[in-house]
Amino acid sequence: MVLEVYNTLSREKEPFEPIKINRVNMFVCGPTVYDHSHIGHARTYLAFDVIVRYLRYRGHSVFYIMNITDIDDKMIKRANELGVEVKEVAAQYTRSFIKDMDALGMNSVNLYAKATEHVPEIIAQINVLIEKGFAYEVDGNVYFEVNKLDDFGKLSGQTIEGLMAGARIEVDEKKKNPEDFVLWKKKKEGEPYWESPWGVGRPGWHVEDTAITTTYFGAQYDVHGGARELIFPHHESEIAIAESATGKKPFVKFWLHTGVLNVDGDKMSKSLGNFITIKEILKKYEAEVVRFFLLYTNYRSPIDFSYDDLEEAKLSLGRINNTIAHVKRRIESAGTKELKMEMDKEFSKEIEATRQKFIEAMDDDFNTREAIATIFDFTRKVNKWIESREINIENLKAITGLYDELGAVLGLFKAEKKVQEKLTPELMELVLEIRERIRAKKDWTLADEIRNKLGELGIVLEDGAKGAVWKIEK
Repeated sequence: MVLEVYNTLSREKEPFEPIKINRVNMFVCGPTVYDHSHIGHARTYLAFDVIVRYLRYRGHSVFYIMNITDIDDKMIKRANELGVEVKEVAAQYTRSFIKDMDALGMNSVNLYAKATEHVPEIIAQINVLIEKGFAYEVDGNVYFEVNKLDDFGKLSGQTIEGLMAGARIEVDEKKKNPEDFVLWKKKKEGEPYWESPWGVGRPGWHVEDTAITTTYFGAQYDVHGGARELIFPHHESEIAIAESATGKKPFVKFWLHTGVLNVDGDKMSKSLGNFITIKEILKKYEAEVVRFFLLYTNYRSPIDFSYDDLEEAKLSLGRINNTIAHVKRRIESAGTKELKMEMDKEFSKEIEATRQKFIEAMDDDFNTREAIATIFDFTRKVNKWIESREINIENLKAITGLYDELGAVLGLFKAEKKVQEKLTPELMELVLEIRERIRAKKDWTLADEIRNKLGELGIVLEDGAKGAVWKIEK
């Protein structure tokens, strides 16, 4: 099987072949830290978290950098609104972002690179562009001259005229051409600044990322990711800057972009005011539920957000976690018969078939929806097995091992462990024994109260002719 990825640059799926065998350098555009992150951000960053996890699962050594834009017009505006310095805004919301990502289980990033910590590299790159004739300085501002390139627009597939028609262009009558974009901004009153050959000022947005990636990766690297709305002008401008500065093409071999997250048909964004913060959603739903909801759509497709869909994701994930918990209880309570049974080859074949179907789905441009569908199908089979027959303990362990293996790629199927850290099967057996004694005394009110309290903790009791059985609902 060969991993194929959809490359925005070529507009088709291509075999994934890194520049250096099994070594992948990857960069994703991170947040501008002027506010708390919303679940639209989570959609993009969790998608790339799983992409990196899968590349590592398939044997690649991945060095993954995400930048932090900690100097920007929006940040300056926010700092002025709060009456604090920009660096205080940056520090507060950088901590907030990383805390949100940790809560969602995003642990694949090797380096968070802050723009303000790479200003010398930014200045050096701008100098190179000026020396090569691709940039020019006017009254303390430095601009990139887009007309010097004959292939500007190749990522988005449009002409300069077409691109500029719908773009937000920074108006400055001193520019040579209206479409030229800024590399260095002259300091304005009250703004943070750095010394440069063109006077005090600060970096433009596009050059921050290219200075960071060429510093750590060199002139060319494997994967650049980000949200679809960054294709133009940001990623288009990155290509122009890097390829002009280094003289090497392509700057990036594979460009990957996530689809938008919509609310009531509109893209979720801070500018539209229709955003839901990650912190807000995590007060209502467990992190695994949010991950599951976001991953149950191919990363390139749009997602329509609704609480109804989140509830459905909660139930679906719960069914899988319940099955895992059931199998683990079978392992813990395995009898002599199960210990002595020979391994069933049918189980071994089904486990391997499921693994291969999962890999086949992920090899098709990281299709997490199909990968999760494979796990659903496997779960249905597992439920039939454990209801209809005795199973060798090694088969049971192989089943949970597969859930652990595939769950590690998706960052899922760990929720029930949080419950079991506080609640052991032995303790539950004691609770059930005490409750049976209460029921024997016909104290139905107290017995129901115990069941209801356990339900609040995510433990479901089902009374039957042979006594009560329990399972983890969440």
